[in-house]
This record gives sequence, C-alpha cells and structure tokens, in this order.
Amino acid sequence: MPRQDIAFIRFFADLPDPRIDRTKKHRLVDILAIALCAVIGGADTWEEVEQFGRAKVDWLRRFLDLPNGIPSHDTFYRVFAALDPHAFGDCFARWMGAACAATGLRHIAVDGKAVRGTPKATASGCLHLVSAWVSANHLTLGQESVAEGSNEIAAIPALLRALDLAGALVTIDAAGCQTDIAAQIRRQEGHYLLAVKANQPSLHEAVQGLFARALDEDFAGADTHATVEHAHGRQEERYVTVLPDPGGLPAGWPDVAAVVQVTRQRTAGGRTSCESSYYLSSLGGTAAELGRLIRDHWAIENGLHWVLDVAFREDERRTQAGHAGENLARLRRVATSLLKAVTATGSIKGRRLRAGWDEEFLLTALQGITTD
Repeated sequence: MPRQDIAFIRFFADLPDPRIDRTKKHRLVDILAIALCAVIGGADTWEEVEQFGRAKVDWLRRFLDLPNGIPSHDTFYRVFAALDPHAFGDCFARWMGAACAATGLRHIAVDGKAVRGTPKATASGCLHLVSAWVSANHLTLGQESVAEGSNEIAAIPALLRALDLAGALVTIDAAGCQTDIAAQIRRQEGHYLLAVKANQPSLHEAVQGLFARALDEDFAGADTHATVEHAHGRQEERYVTVLPDPGGLPAGWPDVAAVVQVTRQRTAGGRTSCESSYYLSSLGGTAAELGRLIRDHWAIENGLHWVLDVAFREDERRTQAGHAGENLARLRRVATSLLKAVTATGSIKGRRLRAGWDEEFLLTALQGITTD
C-alpha cells in the first residue's frame, strides 16, 4: 500500500535533531508525529504517548517508517526535553501559516496563558505561552514562551516577528498596548486594535477626554452601534462608539485611524452593572465592524485557553525537565486547532476520545488543516 502523505511531516522534515548520531534509533519526524497523534487521541503523559503508539503501530505505518518500532516513553521525554522550542515552534508556525494563506484569514488575536503545572522563573511563576489565534477557524498560528525573569509584554514582539502580518488585523489586550508593538505591526504591514487601560495613563486619559467632549457635542461625526442579548437569565446591552481620525493623543502612536468605546450594561438577578472599555485602532471601520472584531478577540479565551484547561487539563500536567513542558504545551495547542477544524459534533474532549477509538477520524483530524 502506498504511504499516505501528511502535511505535518513535510513541515517538520528539516527540524534540527538534538540527539547525537549513535542515539538515533528512531527518526525524529516519527517521534514528533506519534506524539501529536497521541495527544490528539487523548494521551496526556509520555507513558500514555508510548501506549498509544504501541496500540496504533500498524495504523501509524501507513505514513511513518518506524524502522525500530515505537520509542519508549523515556525516549519521547528526552527528545522533547532537548528539542529547541523556538525551532519547533517555527515549524508549527510555517504549517499554520500555510493553512492561513490558503484560506485568506486576516484577524489574529494575541493573548497569553500560564501553564501552572510547569514551574519557570517568569512573572507568573510558571511556563507562560503567548499565542496568536485565528478565531475565524480556530487556528493557533504561533506561540512564544515568556523568558525567565520576564513577562508577557517582552514575548509579544518575538511572536509577531514570526508571523506574516501583511493585510492582517492584530488585536491585543492592554498588556500589548505599547507604542513599540503598534509600530512593529505597522512595519510588518498589518493593522492593530489595542485595548487601552490605565497601564498607559496619558493615553487612557486622552481617549476618555475625547469621548467626554464627543458627548458634549452629541457625538457629531461619530458612528454608533447597539446590540441587546438575552441568555441564562441575563440581559446584556452593548453600545459601540467610534470616533474617526482622533486628534490630541500622546505622541508615538502610529497611524491612528480611530478610537473606540464599548459600553456594556448587564442586568442579572435584579441588579444592573455598567462598564466602559476603550480601544485604539489603525484600522478605520464602522462601529458594527470594530465592535465585532473586539468581541471576536475574546474567542481565544473560550476557543483555546478554556479548552486547554478543560479538555486537556493543562494546569495539572507537571513536566519540568528541559524544554519538555513547553514543547508538550505547543503540541496541545496544535492538537486543539486540528480537532476544532474537524466537521463534527461534540466537545473537544469528546473528539479526543473519538480520535483515540476511531482511526479514520484521527486521520481526518491530522489532515484537517489543508495547505493546498
């Protein structure tokens, strides 16, 4: 039977192997592919990765050589601990980037998540990964780990440099609202939409002042959009207001096309609360368009971070040696993208179980992100 072609193998063929020649009993690409298939199919530890491989060895030979069978769990652990996480991440980024180029995706949400079970000397006290998430079809486009002694802000520029931002809109929460980050996105021919909070006090005050003056002028020249939603006994009203071509902002913010105010009024259990958030954008647009993009940004929380905690129970996974924890976390993020790309009903946890039982479903998931 001819060996099946899997896009994953093509994108990882040139990944540097950290092992010395005499220890290379198994091909690196085989080790990586088995681990990815196992994580998709429900494995959460290196022992489970080995068990999965042994149970599926005949199926794996449809697209892998496996000259010496399935590696031991110790081999998986040692290889992933030694593997350069940046080179590993670059391979994933090329794979996901090719998929995005094929589907014309444009909105990239950037946000970080702590991996509590993997200690590291970062500001959060553990491994902290910043991800670029394409909400339109649930793709993790890239990841960058926070360096020891550092925080999320320092990891964002490195992540952005690895991405093709031409024509893309990048949304980031207040941690990424920095003049250098905004300038980098524009240099890479992308647009930004950044949350503005008190960590940028002069900008925050200036934006609030613009909307206070707009209120006095009855919002002349502004665009507004309102929505009302009812769910689970709660009513939420959202009012989005866009002021185009604002003046009077602090120097250093490149190509500002609009400032945005989103006011949310929630009523639940007889109580009403109201809060306003502010955003800075190099992309002009209507209140409806920018309001949708702001809301879509938070799909990374439900579509990626929540799934990692619930379906993969990431915070409970304790992998410490070398780069093993970071590289395994990257596998989980790609597995999430692959499982979300499958046209199927049910939760990600249910899809993982199905992938472990049903080899054709697992193959569909593995091939689900096309780069053609």
